[in-house]
Amino acid sequence: MSESVITARHLSKVVNAPEARLTILDDVSLDISRGSSVAIVGASGSGKSTLLSLLAGLDLPSTGEVILAGRSLTGLDEDQRAALRAEQVGFVFQSFQLLDSLTALENVMLPLELDGRRDAANRARHLLGRVGLDHRLTHYPRQLSGGEQQRVAIARAFASDPAILFADEPTGNLDAATGARITDLLFELNREQGTTLVLVTHDERLAQRCASTLHLDAGRLQESSA
Repeated sequence: MSESVITARHLSKVVNAPEARLTILDDVSLDISRGSSVAIVGASGSGKSTLLSLLAGLDLPSTGEVILAGRSLTGLDEDQRAALRAEQVGFVFQSFQLLDSLTALENVMLPLELDGRRDAANRARHLLGRVGLDHRLTHYPRQLSGGEQQRVAIARAFASDPAILFADEPTGNLDAATGARITDLLFELNREQGTTLVLVTHDERLAQRCASTLHLDAGRLQESSA
């Protein structure tokens, strides 16, 4: 049996809206094995991004527990959760979330420098070359296309050799051809580094590339498929 790198037990997320209490997630339990690839799918408003945020420790559940890389997030404060993410987790978002004032190279170097890595520049150059951007090192995000910005974001996400990569609609802002290239790149790096990949997507082709799929419907986890 594969070792679980993410475990969720009876997760619920309830928020107070002006009209009534709104249940976003309702009693979700799951296990994700180390090195696997998992797609979280469902209609808009089904709770996909909320579930991703809870699994990554970016948000806390109303009830339930998440165990991330062997540590329960319940007993950690915000700083401790941030430290665990810095050590174990990479992120790729639909909106790229690059820093406009930094070049492509500096954006990828940033998490490495924060981690005190002396090889930050060399590692960043290697990864940008790996994603086909070795000719764009000194370009700023505004000088890059959407696909190029997402490739910088992927290089940054893999920079610290994360055990887990969370991706929220990584191809959502890209045209079909560019999205397909980004998908290939994600899975290529995932295989090379043995990273656990957990992604939220509306893209059926992207979901089908994953080893398993978790279906959310109105905040409840339906039967998963492998």
